[in-house]
Amino acid sequence: MGNVKVELPVVCTRGVIVFPNNEIIIDVGRKKSVYALEEAQEHFQSQVMLVAQRDLALEDPRMDDLYEVGTICHIQHIRHMDGYLRVKFKGLERAKISSLEFTDEMVFGSVDPILDVQTDVNEELALVRRIARQLENVEVLNQDLPKDMITKLAEGISATHLADQVAQIFPFSVESKQRILEAADVNDRLLYIIQEMENEKQINELDTLINDKVKQRLDENQREYYLREKLRAIKEELGDVADRESDTEEYRRMIAENPYPEAIKEKALEELSRYEMLPSASGESGVVKTYLDWLLNLPWWQESQDNEDLNRAQEILDEDHYGLEKIKERIMEYLAVKTMTDSLKAPIICLVGPPGVGKTSLSKSVARSLNREFVKISLGGVKDESEIRGHRRTYLGSMPGRIIQGMKKAGTVNPVFLIDEIDKMGADYKGDPSSAMLEVLDPEQNALFSDHYLEEPYDLSKVMFIATANYLDNIPHALRDRLEIIQLSSYTEVEKLEIAKRHLIPKQIKENGLKPAQFKIKDDMISYIIKYYTRESGVRQLERVIAALARKCVLAILKDKKKSITLTKKMIQSYLGKEIFDYGKKEHKDQVGTVTGLAYTSFGGDILQIEVNHFDGKGKLVVTGQLGDVMKESASIAFDYVRANADKYKIDSKMFENQDVHIHVPEGAVPKDGPSAGVTLTTALISSLSNKAVKNDVAMTGEVTLRGNVLPIGGLKEKSMAAHRSGITTIVMPKANIKDLDDIPETVKESITFIPVDHVSQVLNAALVK
Repeated sequence: MGNVKVELPVVCTRGVIVFPNNEIIIDVGRKKSVYALEEAQEHFQSQVMLVAQRDLALEDPRMDDLYEVGTICHIQHIRHMDGYLRVKFKGLERAKISSLEFTDEMVFGSVDPILDVQTDVNEELALVRRIARQLENVEVLNQDLPKDMITKLAEGISATHLADQVAQIFPFSVESKQRILEAADVNDRLLYIIQEMENEKQINELDTLINDKVKQRLDENQREYYLREKLRAIKEELGDVADRESDTEEYRRMIAENPYPEAIKEKALEELSRYEMLPSASGESGVVKTYLDWLLNLPWWQESQDNEDLNRAQEILDEDHYGLEKIKERIMEYLAVKTMTDSLKAPIICLVGPPGVGKTSLSKSVARSLNREFVKISLGGVKDESEIRGHRRTYLGSMPGRIIQGMKKAGTVNPVFLIDEIDKMGADYKGDPSSAMLEVLDPEQNALFSDHYLEEPYDLSKVMFIATANYLDNIPHALRDRLEIIQLSSYTEVEKLEIAKRHLIPKQIKENGLKPAQFKIKDDMISYIIKYYTRESGVRQLERVIAALARKCVLAILKDKKKSITLTKKMIQSYLGKEIFDYGKKEHKDQVGTVTGLAYTSFGGDILQIEVNHFDGKGKLVVTGQLGDVMKESASIAFDYVRANADKYKIDSKMFENQDVHIHVPEGAVPKDGPSAGVTLTTALISSLSNKAVKNDVAMTGEVTLRGNVLPIGGLKEKSMAAHRSGITTIVMPKANIKDLDDIPETVKESITFIPVDHVSQVLNAALVK
């Protein structure tokens, strides 16, 4: 290759260094490394740059984490194993990395080959002879040097070839091998090898010295005593006997004094015996110590006392959250049953609702009302099963899964455990975490939860799990089957007003350093902000707007020396800018072919006008307004129902042959879909074709069939709130939705007349002007 700069794929190795003129087999598993090998075979004549990383634990090393010098290698053979590749490399020549490019797929490098430098030939010969003598005396651990190595020296093997072969075969440390690899001068290389071989010789001598020390103290009848004394002598040489003994004494004290389950005590003592036998310099020693720390510091028996004062629990829930009666009632039921029976398998509650309605904060209130510890994990974006179940201890840097980590953080066996965003888990080649969650969230199984790291069953049956999700459909069916679903709907305008008064405004006054007397806002101004500056299901944007107003007031008080500020509409517009949103308003007078419909969106309820017009044509039906498939079908059903019943509604049937009908749902740029516009579309068509006006203060909702039957819909509470806000006085609704009237606030019921119907004819009777 010479000394010309070379562009090659780069493979980062953990603790493996390849020397030129040597063959070595390495297991390759990381995605970037596998991609680099494929790239090398396809585009770089099977040549690749191998370079060692300084920290073995790093999964994705950067430039600073790698040594500067590595080896250009040829890929001799690749064997596909279960989950990884077994690759045979042959080292070609040393090379220094001049630059690296990190992409999502692989690491690509620009490297400069390093040529061997030969200086004093006589010195080189003397060094080679010294190595030859060393080879005859030194034993290589667990392997023998090739017997014909000395013979080959006489046959003309080069000094650099000899140095690289010895460096590859001898069990030197990674740092020592890297130093030999980086030495361009052949004599320096030989000298480093002699130094390392001398160190090996000294280690053997030191081992003999330790054995001699042990033999002086040896009682031949006590094998355990012999092993412990040998271990003690090794520690004395290393100077760490005090730390190890204090650790083991602390572990033994914890095991003896605390009421761990018997199986855990046995496992801890077994691991402790292993820990005592391992040398402290061993990597395994740290692994065992970490495992003991996890095993003994987990809560196995520590349990907090639940609050059994039901009235106090109710006060705390009401104090923290306005509304949300169903979930509060469910928590109170749980508390009551636990108080009555003194034992209860914790239910798995799943709060499902749009963002900002208080799912996470409600879980904290539940923990406070129960007087339990609160711990939270978020599953958003989790794709690896080991995140839930933990890694097996055979892997470097392994640790327990998030469930066990959360239990250690809680410190008790019965915390309130929030599993946030359970609908946002993913899955990839490392496993499906939702399958691992089945065992966690099944009350029949979680008493024996198995974590790969712990290797011992852990009891989760006393934990009160609360899961949260935005969309129920995104939760896998098998997981949903184990959850008690509680739906949290969007807040109504009245509820938002109360939340702002009770929680948001006092919070922002405090956070911005104001006093209540300095920041005043009336109810009608809060409603104005809710209507015109927010459009959301929860109250997050409302809180941000209130925070912005509070900051503006702080500035005005300090800058303009005002004592207090009472916000008016003009001031709000000055501080926040022009109104951002608008809401639907009813028609000013009765209209032909225009009907007020009710919509349920992710931001709550709204009203929308459905318009129908007809003109000379060939009987076509045109539908516009960015409608989804369901609404298009509703329009088609409504049109066909009207055609089929033209005589009944005094419509000339010839109109369907010589007139085109156009249905439009403003606003045209806003996508709309849903099954509850059937009766509205039918009424608008009949009004337009029969030239009868529709009352401007009537709104309607319901699906329609080809026979004219009215089917039930969802979101009646939100739709009613929107109608109330828009000045509607009559709502035509499906008879099957009468049960939902209980959820509608009294203020709305007092000002709106609800007319339940089960057929289109009843809708027309209520909506058309007589």
